[in-house]
Amino acid sequence: MSPSFVETSKSSPHFEFERTSLSLRRRPAASSPAPPPTASLTSASPTTGDHLLVSSWDKTVRLYDASANVLRGEFKHGGPVLDCCFHDDSSGFSAGADNTVRRLVFSSSKEDILGRHDAPVRCVEYSYAAGQLITGSWDKTLKCWDPRGASGQERTLVGTYPQPERVYSLSLVGNRLVVATAGRHVNVYDLRNMSQPEQRRESSLKYQTRCVRCILMEQVMLLVLLKDGYGTFATGGCDGYVNVWDGNNKKRLYQYSKYPTSIAALSFSRDGRLLAVASSYTFEEGDKPHEPDSIFVRSVNEIEVKPKPKVYPNPPA
Repeated sequence: MSPSFVETSKSSPHFEFERTSLSLRRRPAASSPAPPPTASLTSASPTTGDHLLVSSWDKTVRLYDASANVLRGEFKHGGPVLDCCFHDDSSGFSAGADNTVRRLVFSSSKEDILGRHDAPVRCVEYSYAAGQLITGSWDKTLKCWDPRGASGQERTLVGTYPQPERVYSLSLVGNRLVVATAGRHVNVYDLRNMSQPEQRRESSLKYQTRCVRCILMEQVMLLVLLKDGYGTFATGGCDGYVNVWDGNNKKRLYQYSKYPTSIAALSFSRDGRLLAVASSYTFEEGDKPHEPDSIFVRSVNEIEVKPKPKVYPNPPA
């Protein structure tokens, strides 16, 4: 079954963070000449729901243990890190403005260079169905990598697939891959045959796509997978609000209290118990004073994500 997908638009975020809701806090040194780092993405572990991987514009990827309220690992890169994802509980991947795709080993804090693009790498997604890492870049290409091979582009690169414009978002569900680029292009691929897109679409949004997420009606995947297959998803905006939606009935289920500034990224734990919210000014109104950038981790209550049952009128007598 082909996936449906959800898009959001507007500009990309910047951010640094501190972790507040679970009393874990990080701030840059007061003497640091760099601007406050901005989080580019938060990613939940595929199996251990309490691990959180965070990429940042301060050239760092950080691994947190939400249940223990501690920083488990830190990886320094050569430029702002634009995206990250888990491989398994022991490793992950990252990519960023230095054009490089990296594999991160958490236990040893070791990192390997998996390969490179010719321009900044905007997004990474690991496909468990294909056993490949997929990266999208501003060099207008999509690349597939086999991380099981030895390090080095000549041994790990599976294929390069030209795109009509710069890649800004990827989403996977099963063997389906959705790619959103500048110019409002959206391509849908079958990972089992990447020779050409299954579908080529033009986005229905007025502005450039910022984020695209797939949906299968039997198993809903949007910003993240919510527990028990409720078919609900969350969105965050520059207004500082996070909303939970019932996609099937096109209704808002819940709105969390306003966060200090723009929402740069969201991620649920795989079991749906926790929601990580990156509150970080995304410069939608230009350079101006703003609240400190933070990551909030909160418990999710069932009432916030479970669709309300439909109420049908009594049939006429």
